[in-house]
Amino acid sequence: MTRLDDYQSIDLERPLEGVRFEVRDQIAFITLTRVDRGNSLTPGMHSIFRRIWSEVRDQEEIRVAVIGAEGTRHFCTGFDVGEANSDDSEDVFADRPLAEAVFWSPYQNRVSKPVICAVNGLCVGGGHHFVVDSDIVLASTNAAFSDTHVNVGMVGALENIGLARRLPLGSALRMTLMGRHYRMSADRAYQLGLVDELYGTPDAMHAAADEMAHQLLENSPAAMARSKQAVWGSMEHGYEEALGRGWELLKSQWSHPDFKEGPRAFTEKRAPRWNPDPSARSEPDGGSEI
Repeated sequence: MTRLDDYQSIDLERPLEGVRFEVRDQIAFITLTRVDRGNSLTPGMHSIFRRIWSEVRDQEEIRVAVIGAEGTRHFCTGFDVGEANSDDSEDVFADRPLAEAVFWSPYQNRVSKPVICAVNGLCVGGGHHFVVDSDIVLASTNAAFSDTHVNVGMVGALENIGLARRLPLGSALRMTLMGRHYRMSADRAYQLGLVDELYGTPDAMHAAADEMAHQLLENSPAAMARSKQAVWGSMEHGYEEALGRGWELLKSQWSHPDFKEGPRAFTEKRAPRWNPDPSARSEPDGGSEI
């Protein structure tokens, strides 16, 4: 049994509990695999996700991540309540500050690279960690969204706060308070903005996620990371402060090699040669940067 704080000891090259991790063409594919249990989450998977997201965050060769699920009936049915009293459940029910206790999602692990969430089937409770904390959310028409925390005596908070940022407040509260008595359809989720693009079948959605991930590879990694930080950061601060923070992120890109490489490649009509190191700096040339 791996404890949450021992996540770095997890070998991603070996089979993982409930999830598959693969890197292809600089894209990390993260796939929930507990099909027989509704792709639900176990306490043991918490440390695995912390390890996976740390790999996505820290490895330069990974430029984009896509999270999805096997099967067509369920995307993720949240925390497996049958595991609530297991030996390692304290890794989920940890009486610690939030930043030291919860590591399911890319946002909770400070991942600044683009993350696509591809939802097929039912998404419940803790499955919304992946939806609300990803950058682009795709869904097939068989998807649906529900939250059952209150049905099992638990508080709907973290995922639900994320829902309230992506949905109208009343819709987020309806899902939170009505529990299993309300399911939001994929079409309604698309209408309200929880889903960014809707596809007729799971296969079409997964193909679109793969195509979109490869398109993201064409962009400057450093520029995308700073742009993502600016937009997500704007949700944590007032408008004026968010603009100030965004301005500092914008200026920090001026000294990165990609700031010169992008216009140069455009002028020379070739593909850019991006530098994946966010700390890389251009050699000063004495000219104006802007």
